[in-house]
Amino acid sequence: MIVNAKRAYGKKKDPDTRNQGMMAMIRKVHGIIENPDLEKHRQSQDHVGALLGNSKDILIRSVDIQGMEGEWVSVNRAHMKKYIILYCHGGGYSTGSSLYARTLTTKLAASTSMDVLCFDYRLAPENPYPAAAQDAMKAWNYLMLLGYGARDVIIAGDSAGGNMALSLVLKLKEEGRLLPRGLVLMSPWTDLTSSGKTHQTRAEVDPVLDAVYLNRMIKGYVVGQDLENPMDAKDLVDLKDPMISPLFGDFTGFPPTYIQVGDNEILLSDSTMLHKKMVQENVSVKLDVFKGMWHVFQMSPLKAAYDAMDKNAEFIYDICR
Repeated sequence: MIVNAKRAYGKKKDPDTRNQGMMAMIRKVHGIIENPDLEKHRQSQDHVGALLGNSKDILIRSVDIQGMEGEWVSVNRAHMKKYIILYCHGGGYSTGSSLYARTLTTKLAASTSMDVLCFDYRLAPENPYPAAAQDAMKAWNYLMLLGYGARDVIIAGDSAGGNMALSLVLKLKEEGRLLPRGLVLMSPWTDLTSSGKTHQTRAEVDPVLDAVYLNRMIKGYVVGQDLENPMDAKDLVDLKDPMISPLFGDFTGFPPTYIQVGDNEILLSDSTMLHKKMVQENVSVKLDVFKGMWHVFQMSPLKAAYDAMDKNAEFIYDICR
């Protein structure tokens, strides 16, 4: 007897159903990683980085940047040496590390065949703003001392690292220094005032971020743990300071910029508003919104993540020609 294949094996799931299943899995994994105990949260992230960022095709070399730890991530083959990528890791400025970032830096090194430098900037709340920003400048100056020119460097970052990348370039511009060749931003956190509409419209679907988490990260970053009873961060610091919320900066004269974001994340508006403002200020900027994707989906071992990294590489090759 011939049995209908669809009846025997069941109907193939439609893309929306598959995507809902993936997001449910991401929500569960993120719930395991995130821990109220900040130190355990950081350790869990490092375990993920060690697990997913391990590849025999990648070389990792530790580096000391004037007392700050970091690492070079390179492909284990002949590759381009002229241009390099300075990578700013995410984690709400309170978690994350170069080890955790290997879920991204190894893919970036493999897709571009360029060396990637990631650095372990000081974390909040132990070291609130401007400690991380100062460390980003230290990493930039280190590259200049190595002999790289500003135009040899592409700055990339995810989430809070995207915030850091933008604020670093704003600072370089403020100081009248040469700017990098380009910027690559994945789900950048650009607006700590949370003014974007997707903070409400995506609140129920985002499997990674929520308002409670973001508010905790904001207070840790701009207030720190020195105060016994931290007041609302907005009462203590101007969250519209461009060095804290780069969205409110002046992007005139900025280098070419590429932004990737998922359409299921509450930070979607942080990217769309940045893109709109950069267009208004005549920056060469491109935005890709990935349907059904979540915050920094590029970390996941999915085809969509590798496709996104290939798009990052295409952008970088284009600006390096």
